Amino acid sequence: MQISDSTVLLTGATGGLGHTIARVLHRHGARLVLTGRRTDVLEPLAAELGARALAVDLSEPAEIDRLVAESGAVDILVANAALPAAGRLESFTTRELDRALDVNLRAPIALAHALLPAMLERRRGQLVFISSTGGKAVVPSNPLYHASKFGLRGFAAALRIDLHGTGVGSSAVFPGFIRDAGMYVDGGAKLPPGVGTRSPEDVARGVVRAIERNRAEVDVASPFLRLGAVFSMNTPNFAAAVARRLGSDEIARTMVKNLSDKR
Repeated sequence: MQISDSTVLLTGATGGLGHTIARVLHRHGARLVLTGRRTDVLEPLAAELGARALAVDLSEPAEIDRLVAESGAVDILVANAALPAAGRLESFTTRELDRALDVNLRAPIALAHALLPAMLERRRGQLVFISSTGGKAVVPSNPLYHASKFGLRGFAAALRIDLHGTGVGSSAVFPGFIRDAGMYVDGGAKLPPGVGTRSPEDVARGVVRAIERNRAEVDVASPFLRLGAVFSMNTPNFAAAVARRLGSDEIARTMVKNLSDKR
């Protein structure tokens, strides 16, 4: 899929990670439609990049319908918007639970569902879903986040199988701990030595690889986290024990405390 002269719908553009993805896609010649809730952040970014700005709340189905209607013909979807959803399950209200799953999982699926028929008709398109290493491995006090990111991984992979031979691709990108922007920075946790981080630019380059090469999965994480994900999938009890020894409980407490206002 060629990015240049393609219309890209990017959700979550008002976050730091979304900003970087938008700028990198702009450099590759994309025509951008940027979405987010904060117009004070969204509109200056759109003006800078010559993009269209559509302020929406992805937890509201009617808003998703409006976004699709006003976006026009979209060649590439980059579903980046997500809530941290940090905290133990019993700490959430029902409304907070619904909102986390609506934004993180339902909205990307609904957008793909709405945009896919036209892509199939044109035999051209790419659906990119920003998951997380949290879609492959788990940490304490984050069941809703993990549920949504594991779900997004499964959706992207299953959709890809169905789209084989259609000219439309489906990809998932898996950032690890990202410095300078995003949930890890907002959470304020200190990582153990050797865990390693990646930059927002690394994630944006991963998105470009997913689009241009129709990659099924693109990992944007340190070697430590990639290895940890393999252990988590194959030896979950052992991986959890190692994570506890490395301070996962304390990291979780810090992030829950600092992200409690982002539900």
